[in-house]
Amino acid sequence: MGKVIVHSRFTEFDINLFKLGKHYRLYEKFGSHITTLEGVKGTYFAVWAPSAKQVSVVGDFNFWNEEEHPLNVRWDSSGIWEGFIPNVGKGSIYKYKIHSHNNGIVTEKADPYARRCEHNPSTGSIVWEDDYQWQDNTWLKKRAKHNALDAPYSVYEVHLGSWKKHFEEGRFLSYVEMADELVSYVKAMNFTHVELMPVMEFPYDPSWGYQVTGYFAPTSRFGYPEEFKLLVDKFHQNDIGIVLDWVPSHFPEDAHGLGFFDGSALYEHPDKRKGYHQDWKSLIFNYGRNEVKSFLISNALFWLDQYHADGLRVDAVASMLFLDYSREDGEWEPNMYGGNENLEAMSFLREMNEAVYASYPDVQTIAEESTAFPMVSKPTFIGGLGFGMKWMMGWMHDTLQYFAKDPIHRPYHQNDLTFSMTYAFTENFMLPLSHDEVVYGKRSILGRMPGDEWQRFANLRVLYCYMFTHPGTNLLFQGAEFGQSEEWDFQNSLQWFLLDYSPHQGIQQLIKDLNTLYKNEPALYEMQFSMEGFEWIDYGDSENAVFTYMRKGHQDKDTIIVACNMTPVPREGYQIGLPKKGRLKEIFNSDLKPYFGSGQYKNKVKATKAEPWNFRDHSIKIDIPPLGMVAFKYSK
Repeated sequence: MGKVIVHSRFTEFDINLFKLGKHYRLYEKFGSHITTLEGVKGTYFAVWAPSAKQVSVVGDFNFWNEEEHPLNVRWDSSGIWEGFIPNVGKGSIYKYKIHSHNNGIVTEKADPYARRCEHNPSTGSIVWEDDYQWQDNTWLKKRAKHNALDAPYSVYEVHLGSWKKHFEEGRFLSYVEMADELVSYVKAMNFTHVELMPVMEFPYDPSWGYQVTGYFAPTSRFGYPEEFKLLVDKFHQNDIGIVLDWVPSHFPEDAHGLGFFDGSALYEHPDKRKGYHQDWKSLIFNYGRNEVKSFLISNALFWLDQYHADGLRVDAVASMLFLDYSREDGEWEPNMYGGNENLEAMSFLREMNEAVYASYPDVQTIAEESTAFPMVSKPTFIGGLGFGMKWMMGWMHDTLQYFAKDPIHRPYHQNDLTFSMTYAFTENFMLPLSHDEVVYGKRSILGRMPGDEWQRFANLRVLYCYMFTHPGTNLLFQGAEFGQSEEWDFQNSLQWFLLDYSPHQGIQQLIKDLNTLYKNEPALYEMQFSMEGFEWIDYGDSENAVFTYMRKGHQDKDTIIVACNMTPVPREGYQIGLPKKGRLKEIFNSDLKPYFGSGQYKNKVKATKAEPWNFRDHSIKIDIPPLGMVAFKYSK
């Protein structure tokens, strides 16, 4: 095998952009790239290690001997080491052996830009390329319509390792198997999008993927990179968008990872008050370092470019925004204005969102942000962070708290459900019932519901109906759609056997039909982020724990009237006020027998009366089932 040959993929323009933090396609330059140089096939390697005095490529092709293939450092003070090694090709396993100027420290690191990684517990990088032929051009041409803020957006959140397992062989399903089973299931359930918990390579299963070491490689747990592309492709061919969890907030200290990469704090902030996350025992990126910003923004664009992702759900944004996040007094340093905002992280998030939407205006970025930080989903040109949507954590907390109460107490907690409407239109909110709500002793969503079996399932049905008719987009974690009874366990498959029983079949059918209702009724999505799309009829009937409201679309004929009864007492002949006369037809009822309901409280087409009620000139009397929701439209 030949020695390292001087070669570079970087132009002077590339280097300038990199130093300025404005190079957003670094994956085309850094890492390992199979190349033919002067008729000789081999691989070009490039790595950023400015504190190194020597960097060598070690691997299975040179018996891991650091003397064989030392890289050349560039002359331009960029800190980039590079070179071409003949006869190294696809499938070769390698790492970088780095000798630091910093106290003689020696590290052996996986490639930050590797396209494929060894299966854990092995930690090597693998030279890789594929020629996958995408078949999703039809989807890409029309996805702007599917990803628009005035389109239905109902998300099924999935942890690939536990959605379903191959019981006979005691293993995960592969990407290829999921391209059949998972895609078919999500389509049958009528979700518009799927969100995958982190698929980037990670070393530790209990982290659920949120401790990333291979930012540019789909995890090898389920197959090859091109097989993950197949999974994405199959979703698109079935008109389902795919959102990827993305973790720019922190990374683990594993020896082969980004931490202390070249014997210095390279990717992490050198001040532990800004660079170490005490809750997760992980390192925090240095958002003020230009080269780190280029790395992260390039990574965001990589998944949209190379893997055709339709969006990124950005994890733990709150931990990025606040210098005192989960820190006591004295453990953090105020910013230059004396505040607790992380100005560098805010600048990075704005720049990331601008770069994403400039290149891919037809995708969405979604912030998991749990505080009252303003304008998260507003444009950067008016001072916002530039996200497309934000998780509505306050709604989630208040709603689950309300539904956990015995119905006899709910009349005293009406405000738990009405409060969300005081701020519902300050952001583009997504309503999440995510994985975080079904772990660590919180119980499953079904497990939180009070009462006997019938009441627990009825409670769950009315919760989902309230969720799907509340303004905003929706997200449900796997298992919630059929009433999983146990907490989520990342090591085990979902409880699919529960679908042998009628109550769980009923919940599953309800979610199918709610997704269909959401997709078919413009009033539920056209103005889902606008106060013009919602109007209370009556939020003050705490005595009966009944909520009535209207959802509106662009056309008056699309208006939907919703009534939710949060107690097990049926409300027969319940009078509600309406804005105009006409005839009302029931279009949804959560108490139907296919949903494991009683089927006893159906409403026939009824005409309004000119009897004022709820400060409106017209009214109608309806039957609302116990722990149930009914929805109506004016009929022609």
